[in-house]
Amino acid sequence: MRQLLPLLFAPFVLQAHMVSLSTGEIRIEGQRGYYELRMPLYEIAHVRDPERTLFEHIRFASGGSPARQVSRSCREDAEAGAYICRAEYVFPEPAVILEIECTLHAVTVPNHVHLLRAVNGGRTDQAVLDFSFSKTTLRFRPPTTFETATTHLSAGMMRAAGGAAQLLFLASLVLAARRRRELLALTGMFLAGEVASCLLLPITGWQPAPNFIEAAAALTIAYLAVEILLLPEAGMRWLVVGVLGAFHGLYFEIFIRNSGYSALWVLTGVVLAEVLLIAVFALIFSRIAKATEALHPVKVSASVLLVVGVAWFVLRLRG
Repeated sequence: MRQLLPLLFAPFVLQAHMVSLSTGEIRIEGQRGYYELRMPLYEIAHVRDPERTLFEHIRFASGGSPARQVSRSCREDAEAGAYICRAEYVFPEPAVILEIECTLHAVTVPNHVHLLRAVNGGRTDQAVLDFSFSKTTLRFRPPTTFETATTHLSAGMMRAAGGAAQLLFLASLVLAARRRRELLALTGMFLAGEVASCLLLPITGWQPAPNFIEAAAALTIAYLAVEILLLPEAGMRWLVVGVLGAFHGLYFEIFIRNSGYSALWVLTGVVLAEVLLIAVFALIFSRIAKATEALHPVKVSASVLLVVGVAWFVLRLRG
């Protein structure tokens, strides 16, 4: 069973994107709403008739009555690598409360996240919409401190646990640990690398492209597999994992930058979710290790990880 875990995640890793974000803004002016969607071009490469399809998966309403779309248009911006759409809506009455339903994850990839900012007069609100939270209501009032913390914390947890790539690497991390004490060290260094990368990247002014982040993440899985297979007794593995964590932190930096969420609360959510997942994987692995010892589960799993990591790297490099 232990050696089957990477195989279960492999198809989803190769099909999905680790970095799958789109942004939107809607300006409410009385009974009219003006919406702009920015979607990465690589997310719609497989979407047939994207102008029609995308708008079928984002809906606005107020007071339970849906807004009527009166115009729309889309264009490609090759230089920015974005598909930009604009639409105008008419609400039955002035939209004091905005109800949103977004299922863009159904036509892009399962872990797609849509970051929506709404403006109504001098008031603003925002929402993060994905497969777990496809509906929300914006009331254009300042959120309480508790609401802000809860929203940002849960967003960080969902980003850490919402993709097959993240889950596969965490499982690999547990696999790479030879002892419980080493697992604690690897976990600590991985989290430290993520947090440091996320906090220091804005200072450098560098904004890595999503394809680069995905290719780097793929290589982290492949490299960890090589460590397990060819250097089973290598020392300083904790240092290597710290560097690998820095690459994974790039994804969370993109999310924080685009959402405007608090880095403190988002990263707290990320750390809590990843620690919990690592503990769960460690418990599962320890329970089934003896039963599968004759099958050499570590070597089999590492071999699968290596193939998946290299294949994922090649696909993202080409894409």
